[in-house]
Amino acid sequence: MAVSSSSASAKALSCLHASLLAPQTPQRTVVAASASLLRRASVRMRASAAAPAELKKTVWVWTENRQVMTAAVERGWSTFLFGSKDLGKDWSSTARINPLFIDGPNIFDGENQKVAVISQVSSPRELELVQPDSVEAVNVVIDFRGGWQVIPAENIVAAFQGCRGTVLAVSTNSNEAQVFLEALEQGLDGVVLKVDDMDDIIKLKDYFDRRNEAKSQLPLTKATVSKVEVVGMGDRVCVDLCSIMRPGEGLLVGSYARGMFLVHSECLETNYIASRPFRVNAGPVHAYVTVPGGKTSYLSELRSGKEVIVVDQHGLWRTVVVGRVKIESRPLILVEAKDNSGDDTYSIFLQNAETVALVTHESGSSGRTAIPVTSLKVGDEVLVRKQGGARHTGIEIQEFIVEK
Repeated sequence: MAVSSSSASAKALSCLHASLLAPQTPQRTVVAASASLLRRASVRMRASAAAPAELKKTVWVWTENRQVMTAAVERGWSTFLFGSKDLGKDWSSTARINPLFIDGPNIFDGENQKVAVISQVSSPRELELVQPDSVEAVNVVIDFRGGWQVIPAENIVAAFQGCRGTVLAVSTNSNEAQVFLEALEQGLDGVVLKVDDMDDIIKLKDYFDRRNEAKSQLPLTKATVSKVEVVGMGDRVCVDLCSIMRPGEGLLVGSYARGMFLVHSECLETNYIASRPFRVNAGPVHAYVTVPGGKTSYLSELRSGKEVIVVDQHGLWRTVVVGRVKIESRPLILVEAKDNSGDDTYSIFLQNAETVALVTHESGSSGRTAIPVTSLKVGDEVLVRKQGGARHTGIEIQEFIVEK
């Protein structure tokens, strides 16, 4: 949840993340920065030709509670605001964080470079003064003090739309943060979460998880199974994730990048073995698996710390971290399926076991979400993801290719 490090605003954004952990008294000092100070800016925000359709949101944490800091770091938020360098140094010894420091209305990084300004808005007049051409830094943090939040936040979103800078709002709880992140649908660029209750950290992370799922969807299509054949032994890969999967979720895997099967997780209960909702028995080492950025990776390339895409039967997806990979020799089944809307045929090898299944669409009275490969038969329908087949180091390219 950060802006690309290649841009100046990204650097400032990263820096400002950390500085938001200042104590109560320094906070009052900082947010008291008046709009008139902003008008004397030496560095000004400039509007770009076009703004990205969907920007990743930034979260900075402002707290005096170490438990809150720990909860934030565990969820990937590592930038904090401090009122003194001594406090920042103390906290940095507890966890790897990005500290920033408050000095009056300004925020500085560890090299004493100004990365942001903080502006208090408690009246319509002060709101009018906070405009792209009157802000003295690439990044601005706004503290809404007048009781009104929704309308002022919408005005800020409209005023700064298309600008290269980053605008964040100080939020005292997770509900306020959601208001700022959803203003005029697009929302502000991020929030400064000033809390001392770790529940607000947890709730905001849950909100981001739901938001990512709701806005991220991959088109899946139906394919009809045309072949099921036992083929012998092979080195298959179990992918154990750092996240729990729900029924209908799994990994996109296939022998050909042009057609990836949705392989179900082992989250379903059975009579003979406990469920493992963190695991996908994904297939042999040669198979492709979908990873972030529209890329594919070989299953053999996965290892702890790598990221993969978890997808459900509706196409909603999220990025998760691989915790462990197990490669073992197991009996395999070859499954081929034909695209219902075309002539393409797709292929996948899977372990011959009752716990390995392919995701299907919801229909009929059975309401099943997946079909075990041991029960799979010609004519069954499963879900696949169609995409470009030509790949170079996992990146889709335009070239002639034949895979069979």
